[in-house]
Amino acid sequence: MDRIQMKNPVVEMDGDEMTRVLWAEIKKELLEPFVALNTVYYDLGLPNRDATGDAVTVEAAEAVKKWKVGVKCATITPNDQRMTEYKLHRMWRSPNGTIRAILDGTVFRTQIPCPGLKPFIPGWTQPITVARHGYGDLYKDTEFRIEGPGQAELLFTGADGSEQRATIYDFEGAGVLQGCFNKDSSIENFARSCFEYALGERRDLWFSAKDTIMKTYDGVFKQTFQRLYDEEYKPRFEAAGIRYFYTLIDDAVARLLRSHGGVVWALKNYDGDVMSDMISTAFGSLAMMTSVLVNADGCFEFEAAHGTVTQHYYRYLRRERTSTNPVAMIYAWTGALRKRAELDGTPALAAFADRLEQAVMDTIAAGTVTGDLAALMEPKPASVDSWQFLAAVRKRLEA
Repeated sequence: MDRIQMKNPVVEMDGDEMTRVLWAEIKKELLEPFVALNTVYYDLGLPNRDATGDAVTVEAAEAVKKWKVGVKCATITPNDQRMTEYKLHRMWRSPNGTIRAILDGTVFRTQIPCPGLKPFIPGWTQPITVARHGYGDLYKDTEFRIEGPGQAELLFTGADGSEQRATIYDFEGAGVLQGCFNKDSSIENFARSCFEYALGERRDLWFSAKDTIMKTYDGVFKQTFQRLYDEEYKPRFEAAGIRYFYTLIDDAVARLLRSHGGVVWALKNYDGDVMSDMISTAFGSLAMMTSVLVNADGCFEFEAAHGTVTQHYYRYLRRERTSTNPVAMIYAWTGALRKRAELDGTPALAAFADRLEQAVMDTIAAGTVTGDLAALMEPKPASVDSWQFLAAVRKRLEA
């Protein structure tokens, strides 16, 4: 069988642990037999990030800026345990945070509808997209461990020599200190991305923060969204029959639980991280969620938004067959291939991505599922391991 050709490459970023194992299996079973894969490969596994001083992460992000489309496996963000386990030179930052800071975009995460699976929130009849600002905040913070009494100050020195200074706290003993930042340009790009996405999907857009507490920091986000809506987007939203509004994040949670879904919910970086995982789990599984970073320059980075499935990896190392759900990783690849096809004008590649996704859904609908989905279905089907699931998808794809 002639394999489908690709005009330009996709930037491929490999990952860690169980997801790295399944990433290779997906390529071998579902992609390479059908597509002449053209990728620019970067190994973002933790050992290689450590060996390169994390330069490989920066190089991968710059490659996405060049080639416009990237696909990323799940990676480890190290903590103290990982420092010891992997004998790291440093506790490296989140690779996702590094990539998002370089690309400066918005992460859109949406559930993958699953046949036979009902959301834990019965009223949620439509998918919910979380639009997560992909720059700054906690992911680019500076932290101190304070060992004893002293004064913590916030100081900004302007290029003209002017100063803004405020006392944060007079420490009477040990504690912790943290500083975060963001930029007007990035906040505006975030807002525009959210407005454009909502218009493309013809869905209401909410933006939520906590400007009652962080009056200046979150206030700038709120004001930027409102200004752009009033100046540019209001007539387009009204013509499309959709609306935009701001509400406090705690109020938005209550609204969302009472809704039918079907909205785009824009959130700051950390808020979007937490809420997208919560919503995806309420729909069934973290492994049933798409995630794509879009920036103002037309770059797209598709990823599996869940973790590296560490406990399954330890079992795999003991030569056990695990039932790890690979759907989000498959959809990261199909999203990247479809976008590559759109940019390059290669409809055969886009059609393949559609067929692969349909083969996945048909496999699940037929009752061939991994353990996470089997536990949520009624009646409960027998689960299969990851390799059996991929083999079943390939059989349908070939047919």
